[in-house]
Amino acid sequence: MYGKEIARVLVSKEEIDARVKELGRQIVEDLHGESVTMVCTLRGACVFFADLIRAMDCDMEIDFIAVSSYGGGTTTSGEVKMIKDLSSPIEGKNVVIVEDIIDSGVTLSYLKRMLEAREPKSIKVCTLLDKPSRRKVDFKGDYVGFEIENEYVVGCGLDYDQHMRNLPDVCVLAPEVYTK
Repeated sequence: MYGKEIARVLVSKEEIDARVKELGRQIVEDLHGESVTMVCTLRGACVFFADLIRAMDCDMEIDFIAVSSYGGGTTTSGEVKMIKDLSSPIEGKNVVIVEDIIDSGVTLSYLKRMLEAREPKSIKVCTLLDKPSRRKVDFKGDYVGFEIENEYVVGCGLDYDQHMRNLPDVCVLAPEVYTK
């Protein structure tokens, strides 16, 4: 199905679709009928985000934010850079940050602290993937799609050098692609 750059499919589109529906229902249930501001972290979470918000039957606003601690590399620099801030205030609102993957935890820990300073009513993190073996800071997502091992993954919004985001499955990238 995929070329030699893909070692294997880790999470199929069907598994992702089913889990996204479960996450959407859980978030809505936890909101107890209140509205929510869903915040998409660009660019990686956009595919997951679109699927997730369609799986949620509630009043919502959406917004986008972009931060990075990776630059052009494959490992975190440890320094977080704001690329695009939210467009609307979140004071007094329920907020869910939607991320593609929690890896080192550095970026999301920074982002959550920064947004908490804006005094939302609540703030939660929903991630498609969680890679706890790579943590550099103590951080846990509130809603987690799948916990994975320490492998380089692409697809469903995740990329290698800005490519392969459009793959419908989460796939393990062949090591020879990123170790050259």
